[in-house]
Amino acid sequence: MSTLPPHNPPRSVRLWLLIVYAMIGAMVIIGGITRLTGSGLSMVEWHPLMGALPPLDETSWKAVFARYQLSPQYDQVNQWMTLADFKQIFFWEYLHRLFGRLIGVVFFAPWLVFTLRKQLRGRVAWRAGAAFVLGGAQGLLGWFMVKSGLVDVPEVSHFRLAAHLSLAFFVACWVQWLWMDLAWGRPKSDPNKPAVPGWAVWGLVSLITVQVVYGAFMAGKRAGLIFSTFPDMNGQWLPDGWSAGSSTLAALINNPIAIHFLHRTLAWFVLAAALAVGHIARTRAVTPLQTRLAWLLGGLTLVQVALGAATVMSHVNIPIATLHQGTALLLLSTALAVAHQRSCADDV
Repeated sequence: MSTLPPHNPPRSVRLWLLIVYAMIGAMVIIGGITRLTGSGLSMVEWHPLMGALPPLDETSWKAVFARYQLSPQYDQVNQWMTLADFKQIFFWEYLHRLFGRLIGVVFFAPWLVFTLRKQLRGRVAWRAGAAFVLGGAQGLLGWFMVKSGLVDVPEVSHFRLAAHLSLAFFVACWVQWLWMDLAWGRPKSDPNKPAVPGWAVWGLVSLITVQVVYGAFMAGKRAGLIFSTFPDMNGQWLPDGWSAGSSTLAALINNPIAIHFLHRTLAWFVLAAALAVGHIARTRAVTPLQTRLAWLLGGLTLVQVALGAATVMSHVNIPIATLHQGTALLLLSTALAVAHQRSCADDV
């Protein structure tokens, strides 16, 4: 991403972008709960424009439940469910989809007004509009993911789940970068304090992104339930069976044991890289904002590692695991903010 030329939209535009970012963050949390409660396959149909209303009477509920009873998840996993049980898992998937529509409305309506009033213009308006297109693609990708669990095996593809989560993070970061351009502008530079090396900060962003993908693999393969000790894995540092598969590469992206091992291993690399980048950014900071971001980067990484440990040790407790996913977005956003300050400094 490159920074935008100076532009001074009204405060309402910046507030709107901040609200959209916060809503995407909330959507990540809701999506995590939906996944962890096994609710994602409860709605076996997708009506993007006409599906905003839930069943409103007992007859409608029975019809929706009847359709669910034809799905592999009910047939192979949830045959014990009554209509009352079904309503509980339906709630989270319905909320997930409804909140996605709400984000679209909250984004598009103000964007149209701001653009028509010339409060958003040029590249700023186009970049903002691109976020709406990406959000629509996210909805399509979500249904593409759900469809993979409605055929034979009642589990969504962990590759599609990773793509769905990654796109959500990307849209959030897209909106965040635009907000940072408009809210922070370009800081002053100091020739005696060169910016953080680009390879270091963008390498950290890339490393966190890979870790997010493996976090999705963990969720899709339920790999977090395999080992419940930390820092070892049930008494082992390299667990048996990690390489089982048609090839090493296949094992690393399909074998739950290998996925769990890699997710833990990557966490230590992320921690080391974040502490190093945070230290460099702090020593080279020329504004209070840059100093705060440097401290936040290190602190959030420590919190995230602790939450990851707590997640596996608690046998994937839903509140802890959900907080772990939400903090991942905050960590990536903080690393991106450090990168934005570094990029702005280069442009001055």
